[in-house]
Amino acid sequence: MKRYRLCFLGFGNVGRALARLLVAKSAELRDNYEIEWEIAGVATRRMGWRASERAIDVATLLAGNDETPWQNGIGEWLDRAKPDVVFETTSLNPETGQPAIDYVRASLQAGAHTLTANKAPIVYAHDELNEIAIANGKRFLFESTVLDSAPVFSLFRETLPAVKIRGFSGVFNSTTNIVLETMEAGRSFAEGVKTAQELGVAETDPSHDVDGWDSVMKVCAIARVILKTPLAPGAVRREGIRSLDPAILQAARAEGRPYKLLTRALVNADGSVTATVRPEQIASNDPLGNVRGTSLAIHFELDTIPGLTIVSHRPNLQSTAYGLLADFINAVK
Repeated sequence: MKRYRLCFLGFGNVGRALARLLVAKSAELRDNYEIEWEIAGVATRRMGWRASERAIDVATLLAGNDETPWQNGIGEWLDRAKPDVVFETTSLNPETGQPAIDYVRASLQAGAHTLTANKAPIVYAHDELNEIAIANGKRFLFESTVLDSAPVFSLFRETLPAVKIRGFSGVFNSTTNIVLETMEAGRSFAEGVKTAQELGVAETDPSHDVDGWDSVMKVCAIARVILKTPLAPGAVRREGIRSLDPAILQAARAEGRPYKLLTRALVNADGSVTATVRPEQIASNDPLGNVRGTSLAIHFELDTIPGLTIVSHRPNLQSTAYGLLADFINAVK
């Protein structure tokens, strides 16, 4: 039975949820997949680069009392921890993807399967990083990046061979769902953001969500991996939800055609992709019409299947963590 050394690049809400999930699933991993594990390193802005040749106690780590020695940067960190698997969950940088790209590259070059919940390395460096992974006999996987744990990339990779995508649309952001629905109830934009933060789906600075950048990065990631077509974030027509007011949203809801922040992508005749992210009214009989609360969804239009809709109902931090856990199992099995 293999005992895998795990490292966490980033140990915020998602990383901590993953650590708890690993503990909860330990017996199942051992009995069904012959996987045992230990944490060998954790790196965050607050904690610095901590790595150990011995296993780090999970309970102590979660309690914030860990005293594992610091290392000087990612090179020393990887060299001391010697991970088999690295989970990368650092903050999104939609402009350049750094420093996450450098972290993923270093982890793969060090011989670790590298699994990320960060969209930027896929958008800006997927092909390079995947080539490094293949050259080192490792996997670079990222199922948590679009619909939390709902399968999108693995669905096409494993179960839909020879299918052609004509286009897709999606509700990709939980924060904007919550803000819009709060404003439909007559409350303010600020109150909507506060509600999303209290639910744990919005960051302290919600700009990437409400201004559409999170959705832009997701459509670009899908285009790069599934459509195999580069789509630059700057090429996506983007409009956030800040300009909408409660009266407009209430009227749209009463009409039965509420607003959602919708992502749309069309595959053109020459193979290029045209995409938009903007608020749109949507009918209740649309495949995405009943996506509410924190739920997320994507609807594909295919040459062999008229429509295929994937819905992640009310995902939470454990859902995102499960996407990383599933990638872990698939990477090492």
